[in-house]
Amino acid sequence: MEAARQSQSSPPDATPSLREGLWKVACSWGPALLAGLALRLWMLKRLFQVLGDSLIYGELAKSLLHGHYSRMLGSGMAPSVIRLPGYPLYLALCFRLFGVERYFAPVLVQIVLELIGCVLLAEIAARVALPELARGARQTTLWIAALCPFTASYAVLPFAESLTLFSLALAMWAMVQFHDKQRWGSALWFTFAITYLAMLRPDGALAAIAMVPVFLIGYRRGFAEEKKSTKRLTRIALVCAALTLTPFAVWTCRNWSVLHVFEPLAPRYANDPWEDPHLGWQHWVKSWCLDWISTDEIYWIVPGEALDVSKLPSRAFDSPEQYAETAQLAAEYNGHNYELTPAIDARFEHLAQQRISADPLRYYVWLPLGRLADMWLRPRVENLNIDRDWWVYARHRAETRFSIFYAGLNLFYLVSAGIGILLRPRFWKALLAYMLLRSALLLTVEAPETRYTIECFPMLFVLAGIGLYWVIVRVRLSVLKVKASDGKV
Repeated sequence: MEAARQSQSSPPDATPSLREGLWKVACSWGPALLAGLALRLWMLKRLFQVLGDSLIYGELAKSLLHGHYSRMLGSGMAPSVIRLPGYPLYLALCFRLFGVERYFAPVLVQIVLELIGCVLLAEIAARVALPELARGARQTTLWIAALCPFTASYAVLPFAESLTLFSLALAMWAMVQFHDKQRWGSALWFTFAITYLAMLRPDGALAAIAMVPVFLIGYRRGFAEEKKSTKRLTRIALVCAALTLTPFAVWTCRNWSVLHVFEPLAPRYANDPWEDPHLGWQHWVKSWCLDWISTDEIYWIVPGEALDVSKLPSRAFDSPEQYAETAQLAAEYNGHNYELTPAIDARFEHLAQQRISADPLRYYVWLPLGRLADMWLRPRVENLNIDRDWWVYARHRAETRFSIFYAGLNLFYLVSAGIGILLRPRFWKALLAYMLLRSALLLTVEAPETRYTIECFPMLFVLAGIGLYWVIVRVRLSVLKVKASDGKV
């Protein structure tokens, strides 16, 4: 009887093994996560603010709590389609739990989610890297993701970028999981991630285009290896497709029934049906805008604020006559209470067509490529308390030096990721495909913002973690060879 009792009891070393495993995980992940948390809490104290898009999202979230999806317009609320409901739904849930207009709590949740995303990215790096690099790639990826100030600065603001980064990490992790083991759990997580990505921002659908082929390859492999599970895999595919399409079907039906427009995502220029997108102004800006300072000082403020011709770069004019015409048009706009009337917008369109006809390559090739380079390479200081003209060294030397350091850090991530691509880890094509697709989309924007490329950083972290650790290993081997040749080893 005593022997039977002993055989039924758990092994005496089971608890110590579990404790030992948890201790190893804590020692492995803990320092990087604590450092990442410290960085984000410090940024939270310094950078937290609620303005711009945050107020728009908050307004939509508050309307959701009252059973509709509207924004304040004039003297009342009007149904809106300018933003997809992904982030407003998140804010509405946080408002319900923590109090209306308490934006601090949603940001704290974002910080936790982003750190979880760092862990997911570290696990992805370990799964896709060469076996001999797996353990080191996991640690390296975790550290560079947790300590990246570019993504951390978005975690402390009530913007959609932080949830986008987390959802991308979750989608990549589930993609790898399903490819290796075709299970319901990983398929549902993947479905949730890519669906929520597209509900956060319209361009979130690019993740599905880049990653679904890997998902389908895993489905086909499982289909071939397990003939008996054909029905199960087919059910997984059908359920995931239905779950993905349902929210957009509901959103599209709502837009048609309430606003009488067919809009499955969000409008190109974030305007409601009754609002003029001012296409003439958009085309004119696109004919000269190249960097973020023009976006901030010109594009964002019109209509609504004065257009200062002195702030326009020289590339905005092809001749003295065109400068005079632009100055006259700006004065007319300023004299109409900063309103872009249809007549003024038509004249901007006329200017734009003049410039496009004079140099089509500039409009369709060189400026788009320049804007893309600006979004990838510019110092990512847009959320910091640094002057927009950071490059004017004589005016603020410390800020210029810091911005140059930020540019170097950004380049470090890009170069490390490039090395990771050259090593060709598993699924590198899917990660690169997303970045290329997003870059191609960004070629169409009128005014660049560095935050548009921040959504590629989950892919960069994985590839950079692998590439950087490979460099570390090579350096170590070189040092050992030198010591061996000197007789020190």
